[in-house]
Amino acid sequence: MEIKRLSTLVLAGVLAAAVAAPAASASTGAPGSIVLTEQASRRIVVLPAKQRAWDAAAFSWTWAPGAANGLADLAASFSNPSEAKLAERDGRKYLLTTASGGFAAVVPYPAGDTAYWAADVAGRNNPHSIELLPDGNVAVAASTGGWLRVYTASQGPRSATFAEYPLVGAHGAVWDAGRGVLWALGTHELVALRVAGTAAAPVLQAAQVIPLPSEGGHDLQPVPGNADLLWVTTESRVYRFSKSTGRFSSRYPGAPAIDRPDVKSVTTDPGTGRVLTAAVQEEHICTWCTDTVRLALPHGDLTLRGAWIYKARWWAAN
Repeated sequence: MEIKRLSTLVLAGVLAAAVAAPAASASTGAPGSIVLTEQASRRIVVLPAKQRAWDAAAFSWTWAPGAANGLADLAASFSNPSEAKLAERDGRKYLLTTASGGFAAVVPYPAGDTAYWAADVAGRNNPHSIELLPDGNVAVAASTGGWLRVYTASQGPRSATFAEYPLVGAHGAVWDAGRGVLWALGTHELVALRVAGTAAAPVLQAAQVIPLPSEGGHDLQPVPGNADLLWVTTESRVYRFSKSTGRFSSRYPGAPAIDRPDVKSVTTDPGTGRVLTAAVQEEHICTWCTDTVRLALPHGDLTLRGAWIYKARWWAAN
């Protein structure tokens, strides 16, 4: 066991050195790319969805807060990166990212420079997900804090004003343009929130509260090509949720490879329909991480040796 631990630490160190170059590297990646929250090196990394690139740690883009992007004062809060998503607004692309140490930010992609908005959301509240809203504000879900907040990012890049909705074990946040609601996932329930008030003074109101079929809500993502469906993961299952019926289902294409315990992230490639999941890996030195992500429809695996992957997502805007 000690030999395995030492080996893993050495590999993690090699990986950290490989990405310890610029806070934002020069390439923008390509279709079929995957973004990782890589906790060994405290970086967001993007790779092509090809094992050859993963074997060589051939990252097409990396990012972390620091002096180069004006976020040196928040760098200490970027411990255990917990979320990475791509968003588009007004013709621009952004990395949406959080870290368990309290960090939350919206960063221009691929420049990776001056953040649209960034904050340390009250220290160890353990932010787990983030969403950019149409009015320019930013939703953040924090599990230890037990809340979903909407920060008034529209009012400035370091705005600290927020509206809060209490939600035990808050882990997921997804904006639903069709219904005009913000979906939030907690330990026990899935909630649809109306964002009322103004951009400068938002108000959160629960429009719908749906109990989860199993405990420990974790990941929440849209299903591209079907506005009625959301991916929902819990400690034990991976479901598709129908907004129109209010029902959760574990019967869907690819379920035998997708539906398993401790799935930390799930996304569908909007171009191919291929499903990507990251789940806890048995005996990994990081007890909530993996070095291998799973593909379904068709099946496949991608391994980045020595990595501490918490979430893996298709690098595509919802």
